[in-house]
Amino acid sequence: MNFPSDLKYSKEHEWIKILDDNTALVGITDFAQNELGDIVYVEVDTVGEEVEKDEVFGTIEAVKTVSDLFMPVTAEVLEFNEKLEDAPETVNTDPYGEGWIVKVKIKDPSQLDDLMDSEAYRAYIAQ
Repeated sequence: MNFPSDLKYSKEHEWIKILDDNTALVGITDFAQNELGDIVYVEVDTVGEEVEKDEVFGTIEAVKTVSDLFMPVTAEVLEFNEKLEDAPETVNTDPYGEGWIVKVKIKDPSQLDDLMDSEAYRAYIAQ
């Protein structure tokens, strides 16, 4: 499995990639998409809203299950990756690239310190 070193990871298996000026992309990890299986639908109805750290910002549906998506830091949801409306399976094929789920504006950058780096996340899922 792939865990890029330029990302931060949550215990709920979301990743966050800082872009600039406290904007970031959020998605689910390679581990999470593998556990879920074939993703058939992604729903995010929080665009324009501020979502607190660890609160649900959307859901992701696979063939056999629906899972909540948790915000890794308190942030305003700026944009949903509309490519996922027609091609939700992109989360399976490219979870760290074209399969990003939301673009956000981070409210408290210090919360990033509470997240894991790639090595810590690798150790976490190996437990």
